[in-house]
Amino acid sequence: MLNYKPLLFILGLFLSMLTGFMFIPLILALVYGEETVMAFMVSAMLTGVFASICLHNGQSKKIHLNIRDMFLLTSLTWFIVSLFAAMPFTLYHGIGYTDAFFETMSGVTTTGSTVLSGLDKMDHSILVWRSLLQWLGGIGFIVMAVAILPFLNVGGMRLFRTESSDWSDKTIPRTQSLAKHLFLVYIGLTIACAIAYHLAGMDWFAAINHSMTTLSTGGYSTSDSSMAAFPASCHWVGVVFMAAGGLPLLVFAQTIQVRSLKVWNDAQIRGYVTFLMLVSFCLAYWLYASRDIQFIDALRLSSFNVISVVTTTGYGLTDYGSWGALANIAFLFLMFVGGCSGSTSGGIKIFRFQIAIAIMREQLKQQFHPNGIFRERYNNRPINEEIVRSLVTFMMLFAIVIVLLTLILVLCGLDPLTSLSGAVTAVTNVGPGLGSVIGPAGNFASLPDVAKWALSIGMLLGRLEILTVAVLMHPSFWRY
Repeated sequence: MLNYKPLLFILGLFLSMLTGFMFIPLILALVYGEETVMAFMVSAMLTGVFASICLHNGQSKKIHLNIRDMFLLTSLTWFIVSLFAAMPFTLYHGIGYTDAFFETMSGVTTTGSTVLSGLDKMDHSILVWRSLLQWLGGIGFIVMAVAILPFLNVGGMRLFRTESSDWSDKTIPRTQSLAKHLFLVYIGLTIACAIAYHLAGMDWFAAINHSMTTLSTGGYSTSDSSMAAFPASCHWVGVVFMAAGGLPLLVFAQTIQVRSLKVWNDAQIRGYVTFLMLVSFCLAYWLYASRDIQFIDALRLSSFNVISVVTTTGYGLTDYGSWGALANIAFLFLMFVGGCSGSTSGGIKIFRFQIAIAIMREQLKQQFHPNGIFRERYNNRPINEEIVRSLVTFMMLFAIVIVLLTLILVLCGLDPLTSLSGAVTAVTNVGPGLGSVIGPAGNFASLPDVAKWALSIGMLLGRLEILTVAVLMHPSFWRY
């Protein structure tokens, strides 16, 4: 049986926090005398009322969540929070609820796809709300990836299981302690990023907004031109902090706790950094050799765009779709990669590629030595059959979701490139796609409503590692 009371209570807590954060843009609207005051006031009131109902009906002497409860809670929280967080967009901007939900889901999943334009003249409160949604979605996913997903054995993430990867009564305090440390590190990096952006040439408003959407690898900007509206020094700041957003946040916390750099000696981190440097330098050399661009500018353009796509941040700087066929194919593949496990980035994640390579290496050895016994390890942990099954299932579902989304978008009348890249960018939580419609220079406003709802579901599936949502669709989940 599902434990509905604890689910309602925890959902009420999340909605209460959402209500509290709505007061930040509300206060900003009052300070600037903006028309959004009523939109945020009504949204906060309705969200607060629903949160109170959930808390009242979900009261219990103790909270105990089993694995089925956690699967449902993880998916339900992201969806319900998005439903309520979309209200300010609808009440203020006058856009339909479909566009409002799309913008919100893109925000909380840190995807960065947008249907809005005219950002340079938009109210400060709305811009801050967009940035807050991504910032909250980033820390929310980090806690989930470190404390919950390994417990659910999602896509091979059991390799990263910690003592907090459990939600029984005994381990909740440890999970809370872990969340506290991660939150403090997240805030510290956000403040450092904002200061760096300001010193590089942004005003404080832009710096604070971009720091929230950089660390969360979300990609929302305060300008229609995105990062192209700011000087080159800001691009280098973005490179550093986007790359930091793609690293496991837990490693930053452990470095402070143990005061040692040994925690950085991790196969996933080494692979991530090596991959970013290799691809950035190769693409920079190709730009330098094929176009009339100085190498330092080519390196800035290539590293910014590569890191933006790999970490699934999705900032726009230049239309890399105009760099030629090689760049188009390269960036299409880069959309799949993603950052590290326990980071704010989406995508398949570096560790899954490393595990797949290790499995392939083991299989090749077995072909040459049929009677041999080989057991590959990852970060000194054995890759057992359970992890292999979870990984294969994840990869298969990942591919199936992209194919289905692509077919839906094609049936909506979109061209093949827009359909494929739109499906990929939604599931991998990158943001911009390829082509003239949803590429770095465009947005998703012109897409039909059916396509926007399909992509919204794709964003949620990608953010929650697909298996977390897919298991709810199996009849046996609801049978007992």
